[in-house]
Amino acid sequence: MRPYQGQHRAYCGVDLHARTMYLCILDPDGRTLLHRDIPANPDAFLDADAPHRDGLVVACECTFSWYRLADTCAEHGIPFVLGAVRRVPSIGPGMRDAEGPGPGPATPRPAPGSPAAGRT
Repeated sequence: MRPYQGQHRAYCGVDLHARTMYLCILDPDGRTLLHRDIPANPDAFLDADAPHRDGLVVACECTFSWYRLADTCAEHGIPFVLGAVRRVPSIGPGMRDAEGPGPGPATPRPAPGSPAAGRT
C-alpha cells in the first residue's frame, strides 16, 4: 500500500464516534485552525469545516461509520483519506513514554471512489 502524499492548504483529522466527531484542522505549518468536538452528522461537519474547505483534505480512521463521512466529503468534492486504525501510533499525553514509540506511522489511503483516490 502506498502512503498518501498529497499536499493541501489544510489537513483535517477526524476522531469519529457514533454520536460525535472530534475535528482537528491544521495548516501546512502545523498551526491549529480548528479543534472542536461536534455532533456526528453531515451538517455539523460541513458547517465546521466551511471556513477551511478550499484546499482541505480529510483523514479518518477506518471504523464502523467512516463511510458516512466519506460520502459527505465525496458529495462536496472534499478529498478523503482512510487510515488503518491498527497502524496509527498512540499519541495521548505520556503514552509514547510509557508504551514506547507505537507500531509505526500510519499509512493512510484514499477511500475508494473519493476524489483523492485518483489513479493507481
